[in-house]
Amino acid sequence: MPGDDICLEDMDIFNGHLILFVNKEGSPSICSIDMPIDIDPEREMEIDDFNPWYFPLPSNMCTVTPGSNHDFGNTVYRAVLSSPVTPDLIVDYDMLRRTFSIVQQEDVTNISRDELNYDKDNKKLLEMTHEKETNFPDNGSPVWKDFSDKYVCEEKEVVSHDGVKIPLTVLFSRCAYRKGQSPGLLHGYGAYGETLDKSWCSDRLSLLDRGWVFAFADVRGGAGADPSWHKSGSGLNKLNSIHDFVSCGKYLINEGLIDKHRLGAHGVSAGGLLVGSAVNMYPELFRAAVLKVPFLDVVNTLLDPSLPLTTLDYEEFGNPQNRAFFKYIRSYSPYDNIPHGVCCPSMLVSASFNDSRVGVWEAAKWVAKIRDSACKRCSCEVILQTNVTGGHFREGGRLARCRETAFGYAYLIKAMAPTEDLQK
Repeated sequence: MPGDDICLEDMDIFNGHLILFVNKEGSPSICSIDMPIDIDPEREMEIDDFNPWYFPLPSNMCTVTPGSNHDFGNTVYRAVLSSPVTPDLIVDYDMLRRTFSIVQQEDVTNISRDELNYDKDNKKLLEMTHEKETNFPDNGSPVWKDFSDKYVCEEKEVVSHDGVKIPLTVLFSRCAYRKGQSPGLLHGYGAYGETLDKSWCSDRLSLLDRGWVFAFADVRGGAGADPSWHKSGSGLNKLNSIHDFVSCGKYLINEGLIDKHRLGAHGVSAGGLLVGSAVNMYPELFRAAVLKVPFLDVVNTLLDPSLPLTTLDYEEFGNPQNRAFFKYIRSYSPYDNIPHGVCCPSMLVSASFNDSRVGVWEAAKWVAKIRDSACKRCSCEVILQTNVTGGHFREGGRLARCRETAFGYAYLIKAMAPTEDLQK
């Protein structure tokens, strides 16, 4: 059994060790257990009964991704670690000796070494949850570095509409941030039990250094401390995801973390459903929204079993051929709930012509209906960007990704400029 405060998410097996990916007290973690395992059939045993070695991590906000581990007899496990303030690093964990070494860490240019926080004395290791099992490296290997001296990453708890506490991660620059005056960009996904990506992204530095706040809402429907977090935001509970997202947006404003008139929303794929529904319900809450390859026409898509993912999505959203599911999905489907005659936020909606997961017509229909329903001024601020060569993950290549990011950031800077700047 995993234990009361541990949720088992994944595993990997080697000749002499069992690797467990777990969520321990709400934070991702990874550990190894020596094999063969001695089991007492007379009692129920938990993970901690097998003397696990919890791999040292830079912080409890790290994402852990398996590296290249193809040798079944190997005693070294390679993983890629990342966090909002820690550039990607590759770490080898020696499960036999219970030590680790850093193979490589992403280099970030245009930031002086003085701004980096080098963990020379391994002080952060002493602050980890599992420091008792940690053996510090003594082989002269370099230690990980992060940008926590330059950028602040905080975890908040937001009370949703039904009293459930929603984890919210807030990232901003120590120097450029201005409390109550900075613009904020709220990210969300909340579907399929997937973890919201909060790993290191050097692209964010451009906006962070301009004083922007990035917020990541781990709404129900995504990954959580246990599987119930996903179930409570899917099927006939999907509205919980949307209310969670709105609650996080209101929290940023009510707590004075951002300018109340400069909140933006960002969603990709199923995250577009989340953002689209939130914008429909509370158009006055958001100044701008970015929806990338968004899932917007939920009812019509799920009623068409000839589409590639329709039948698979019945497990996540429900089958609208069932009357109860039809009424429920219809109540939040973004395309079917666009308000008429109200001012809507500025929006950038992107779609890909060769997208096999979300049809290009969903974004096109949404934009056309928004323009027809919104007031004349707002309808001019809804932009449809279509990629005629890319798929669901957009056009490949580093330069193409840079162009897409630059376009999106330029749009956000323009759309969320202070009101006095727009009047000039």
